[in-house]
Amino acid sequence: MSARTLTLIALSLILGLGAAWMANNWLSARLNASPDDNLQSVVVATVEIPFGQMIEAQQVTLVRMPKGTVPDDAFDATEKVVGKIATFAMLRGDILREARVAEHLGGSTLASLIESDKRAVSVRVDDVVGVGGFLLPGNRVDVLATKKVGGNGTDAESKTILEDLRVLAVDQTASTDKTQPVVVRAVTLEMSPRQAEILVKAMTEGRLQLALRNPLDDQKKPEPKLAGAPKAAAPVPLAPVKPRPIVRRSDDGYGVIIIRGTEVKVAKAQL
Repeated sequence: MSARTLTLIALSLILGLGAAWMANNWLSARLNASPDDNLQSVVVATVEIPFGQMIEAQQVTLVRMPKGTVPDDAFDATEKVVGKIATFAMLRGDILREARVAEHLGGSTLASLIESDKRAVSVRVDDVVGVGGFLLPGNRVDVLATKKVGGNGTDAESKTILEDLRVLAVDQTASTDKTQPVVVRAVTLEMSPRQAEILVKAMTEGRLQLALRNPLDDQKKPEPKLAGAPKAAAPVPLAPVKPRPIVRRSDDGYGVIIIRGTEVKVAKAQL
C-alpha cells in the first residue's frame, strides 16, 4: 500500500470523526435546548363549562401560545384551576382566567359565586314573573314593586326599586341552558346589603316583578332610599355682612374706619 493511499485513508477517518463529533454536539444542543422563549403554557377549556360548575381535570388542557396573545391573569398549569368554580360560562377553547373563576371554600358552589361585598337573596316567582321561563343564571334583571294605594285599595302603583341585579341561580339550579325555557319557582339574586333591605321591605308591601335586561345595558338610576330615612338638614343661610363704621380720633382730626368682610378702609371726617 502506497503512502498516498494511507494518507487518504487517514484523512477520511479524521473527517469522519469530525463530522460525527459535530453531529453529536448539534443533537445534544437540540435535545437540551429550553422551550422557545416566545411561547407560554396556557390552560384552556376542552369542553363547554357552564356557569356555576366546578372545574374538573378532564375539562381543561395545557397548550402553548405566543406570549403577546395570552391574558395577564391566565393560568399556566391545570392543577391551578381544577376544583375552582366557573363564574362565567366558558366555551371549548376559551382561555381560563382568574377573573372568571372563584375559589370553592366549602359549602355550596353558590356561595363561591357571590362577590365579597354582596349577598344572595331568593325571591319566589311564577312563570310570568320569571320572564316566561327564559330567566337563566348569569342574566341581569330589574325588580319592579307593585302595591295597592288609595283609601279603598283598588288602585295600584308600580315602580322600579332595584336595577341591574345578577341572577345567581334559578329554582336552586346554577347551571344554564341558553335556548330552552324552564318553569321556575324561585330566583336567587346577587345584591348589596342595602339593596337586600329594600327588596325585603318591598316583598312585605306588595308584589314583585322581574324585568330581563340586555347584558350590554349598564345604565342605572340612583339607588332609592328606604322610607323613614333621615333627611339631610337644609343649609342655614348666612346673614349678609354689613359695613361696621368705627370713629377714631387722631392728631390730625377724626377718622372713620369702615370694615367690610376682610377689607378695612379709613376715611377722614370733618366735625
